[in-house]
Amino acid sequence: MAWDAVVIGAGHNGLVAANLLADAGWSVLVIEANEVPGGAVRTAELAAPGFHSDVYSAFYPLTAASPTIRDLRLDRYGLQWLHHEVPLVQVLPDDRAVTLSRDVEETAASVERFAAGDGDRWRGEYDAFERIRDEVVRGLLTPFPPVRPVTTLVRKLGTADALRTARLGLLSTRRYGEERFRGEGARLLIAGNAMHADLTLDAAGSAILGWILAMLAQDVGFPIARGGARSIIDALVRRLESRGGELRCGVRATRVEVRGGVARAVRTADGDLLEARRAVVADVVAPSLYRDLVGPDHLPTRVVRDLETFHWDDATVKVDWALSAPVPWSNPEVSRAGTVHLGVDLRGLGRFALDLAERQLPAEPFMLAGQMNAADPSRSPAGTETLWAYTHVPRDLDWTPELTARVADRMQAVIERHAPGFGGLVVGRSVANPAGLQAGDRSLDDGAIGGGTAALFQQLVFRPTPGLGRADTPVDRLFLASSSAHPGGGVHGACGSNAARAALARSRTGPLYRATVRAAGRAVWGR
Repeated sequence: MAWDAVVIGAGHNGLVAANLLADAGWSVLVIEANEVPGGAVRTAELAAPGFHSDVYSAFYPLTAASPTIRDLRLDRYGLQWLHHEVPLVQVLPDDRAVTLSRDVEETAASVERFAAGDGDRWRGEYDAFERIRDEVVRGLLTPFPPVRPVTTLVRKLGTADALRTARLGLLSTRRYGEERFRGEGARLLIAGNAMHADLTLDAAGSAILGWILAMLAQDVGFPIARGGARSIIDALVRRLESRGGELRCGVRATRVEVRGGVARAVRTADGDLLEARRAVVADVVAPSLYRDLVGPDHLPTRVVRDLETFHWDDATVKVDWALSAPVPWSNPEVSRAGTVHLGVDLRGLGRFALDLAERQLPAEPFMLAGQMNAADPSRSPAGTETLWAYTHVPRDLDWTPELTARVADRMQAVIERHAPGFGGLVVGRSVANPAGLQAGDRSLDDGAIGGGTAALFQQLVFRPTPGLGRADTPVDRLFLASSSAHPGGGVHGACGSNAARAALARSRTGPLYRATVRAAGRAVWGR
C-alpha cells in the first residue's frame, strides 16, 4: 500500500506536518518508534503513582503564540490552556525575587525595586514589542527568509527604527541588559529566559530569545495544558484521525529509500516498505536522518562533511518530585509562579556558562523549575504538588548512578535553601540523566533538548548545516520537520508546518520547484 506522504516521527512537529498535509487532501501515514506518540511532549506518572509529570516540555508560550497552532484550532479537539497567577519568578541567592507577570504594571513595579527608572524602561520595551508583535512572531516561525514579515515591519517602523530592531537580534544578553536597564532584576528576567535554550550571557543573538520569551509571558503567558502535555498530542492525533490520517506506534524507521535522487519510501525494522507517492517528512534530528536513514551515498560531500561540525545544545538533567504539600518557599512571591528560575544571580549565570564551556559540572546550577498544581489540580491528589526542575550539564560525561544522584541531590539542595523543609515533603523522586532522556526520545541526543544549538552560527541559513534555511533537503521529496530545521527548538509547530508547506509546494509546481531547490543547493551543497 502507498500513501501520499509518510511522516517519520510523531512528535508535535511530525503531527503538525501530517495534519496540514491531510488538510490538503493527502493520504498520510505517521510512524513512531515509541509505543506512544508525542516525542518531547508527553505526560507520565514518574515520581509516584497518581502524580502526573510532563516528561519533557511543560510550559508553552511559543505554542500559544504560534499562528500554526492557532490555525489548527486544537481547542475543538480537547486542548485547554491553563494559567498560573504569574508566569515566572526569578529567585536570587539572597531570596529576593523578581516577578514576570501578565500584568505589565506588576512586572514594571517588580523591576523598579532593583533600580529606579527600570519600571519605565520595561514599559518601553513592552510597548515596542506590542507594536511589532505579529511581525516578530511570524518572522521567527515562518520559512527563511521571512520576506513578508520583514517587509511589513520596515513599512511599519521606517528604516531607522527597523535597523535598530535588527541590531537587537544580534546583541548578547549581557550587552542588551547593560544598555537598557540599570538594575539586576530586569536583566535577570531577560537572561534567565535566554537560557531556556543553550545561549549564554555573552553569545551574539542571545538577547532576542530572552526578550521574546519575556514579552510573550506578558502577552500570552506561560500556559500549561490541562491534564498534562500529552493533551496537546492527543488533540493533534484526534484532529489527524478525523481527516483520515493514520498513526502507527511501535514502528521504527530504518531507512529512507532513495531512488534516482528521490525519496520514494520508508523501510521499517519489521521489514515493511511504506511507499510515499509525494513526500517523506522526517521529524528526526538532522544527524540521524542524514547518517542513519538516508546514508552518505545519497548526499553531497559537503553535507556529509558539515555534519561533522553539527553542534548539539547542552545536555540536561531533569528531576521530578512528588510532594505531600506545596513547596514551602521562604519568599511567598515564588508560590504564585508556574515557572521558577533559581540557583544563581547574573554573575552566577556567567560562571555557570563558563563551567559548561569547559566541560565541568557547574559548581552552582542554574535551574528551571515548574510547579504545576496551582493551575492544574488534576496533576496529583488534593493537597499535594507535582514539581520538576532541570539544569544543563556538559555533554559526553560518564553518567554513573553515583554521578546522577550527586547532581540530583545538588539540585534538591538549591530548592531546600529557598524552601526549608522541602526534603521532608518528598514522597517520590525520579531522576533522568542525559542517557535517560535519550532513551525515552531518541532525538534528545545525550539529553540535548533543542535539536542542536540555538547559537547564531547554527541558525537561519546555517541550520542544520549551511544551506537553504528551509525544510528542503538534498534529496528530492524528503523534508526535514524536526527542531534541527529552522527555526529550531520549542513547541511551536513551525518546523512541521514549514516541511508540510514545502512538500505541498513541491507537489504543486513539480519540476520547477525541484529545479529551483537544486540550483540553490548546488551553490551551497555542491553536486
